[in-house]
Amino acid sequence: MDSEEQKAGESVSAIDRKKKIKGYILEGLFYAALFFICAFVLPTYVVQRAKVSGPSMKNTLQDEENVLVSKISYEIHSPERFDVVVFYPYKGREEYKNDKEKLKEHYVKRVIGMPGETIQIKGSDIYVNGEILEEHFGKDPIVYAGIAEEPVTLGKDEYFLMGDNRTESFDCRYAEIGPIHKNAIDGKVVLRIWPLKKFGTID
Repeated sequence: MDSEEQKAGESVSAIDRKKKIKGYILEGLFYAALFFICAFVLPTYVVQRAKVSGPSMKNTLQDEENVLVSKISYEIHSPERFDVVVFYPYKGREEYKNDKEKLKEHYVKRVIGMPGETIQIKGSDIYVNGEILEEHFGKDPIVYAGIAEEPVTLGKDEYFLMGDNRTESFDCRYAEIGPIHKNAIDGKVVLRIWPLKKFGTID
């Protein structure tokens, strides 16, 4: 009887060990899947951290600040005027298709002109379809109109983006960049996450 009980005990212990091993394997798979989602899926398709470089978005965003970019916002709806966005200025351009360094460049700017609109800059004023655009984001008066000195009519999926620091922003006013296609816009800046003392949404 003792022998039978001992065998039964050993059998139960073996089952317990198998259950524990199975539990460890499932737990390991869970954390592996979680790591994969956090490391690859989220940054590629959902949200991504971006670092501001340079003064072009002062006073809204400062050099070295970190922001969170929603990559699904524009899967749900199109960019809206005054959104702050991250975009790749050379994406989809034939002349840069083999320039890997250029294709990796990404900027943070604000949406000023919408598809189908005609944009023109006269002095320090931005005109949209012939009417002055009322906005308060510009840090300084505009001193360079660039290609927008003459009317620029945007295509069906094109946007005109500008930095809030109008005197130090390399943006759509420059012929090297010009109007930006929607496909080159990576996402909407929704949150400043660093420095912590300035944590919060972006105007």
